[in-house]
Amino acid sequence: MNKWIKIVLWSVFGIGVVALLTIVRTIQNERILEEPEIIVEKIGEDPFLTDVELLQKLKVEGLFSDGMRREQLDLEAVETYIAAISQVKTVKVYSEIGNKWQIKIKLRRPVVRVFNKYGETFYLDEEGETMGTTPTHTARIIVASGEIFDRKGSESVTNIINNDSLISIRKLDDIYRISSYVCYDPLFRSLIGQIYLDKGGNFVLVPLIGDQKIVFGSANSDKEVKAKFEKLRIFYEEGMPYVGWDTYSEINLKYDEQIVCKTKPTAD
Repeated sequence: MNKWIKIVLWSVFGIGVVALLTIVRTIQNERILEEPEIIVEKIGEDPFLTDVELLQKLKVEGLFSDGMRREQLDLEAVETYIAAISQVKTVKVYSEIGNKWQIKIKLRRPVVRVFNKYGETFYLDEEGETMGTTPTHTARIIVASGEIFDRKGSESVTNIINNDSLISIRKLDDIYRISSYVCYDPLFRSLIGQIYLDKGGNFVLVPLIGDQKIVFGSANSDKEVKAKFEKLRIFYEEGMPYVGWDTYSEINLKYDEQIVCKTKPTAD
């Protein structure tokens, strides 16, 4: 008899727990959501996406609205939508107890802005992935232009480097090598403003100081790029202070272990 009483009591208890959980869940689902706490891991002074802009995007897409109940929130859909934004590197969306929820995003870091021959413009990030521009934010980084036929949304730099048929015709990987070096080097980040690809396939660097052009030539490997920039570093640090910034019209880095310079014509 005692056994049956215990069974009945445990059954009643289980039913009560289920009923309580159902009531709690119903109350939770009926709660009006607060605006999400949006945490943006910023890169630079002007991030490509702010918390205010992201919230507005979610409202436009109908993924969140004022007065939305908790049960109407689709966390997976929100995360999928944000992950598809080209400026976003990673995203995590969390639901908290009550009517609170949180979005954490990490933005991509651009290293170069590319202007191609089709009138398109886009960025390459620090991992060689293409990312779109926005009308409200501009990164203060090196610019690449000239005879560039790579399209926006084409293969990533990693795929180009690992594909023999692509590496011979694509220039994004070369642009990426040069711009990455410039981006992470304090000296060249302050000196170099533009990469230009001429019709002969040579990269020409345009400095922010002085009006000379720097003929860089090819950029087929990280080793080659580093060697050329190290030559240029020595020239800037040991040569330029003595001859002056306006002495040369051209600095040529194409030749192994030497720099060939052209002096500006002297006025008669």
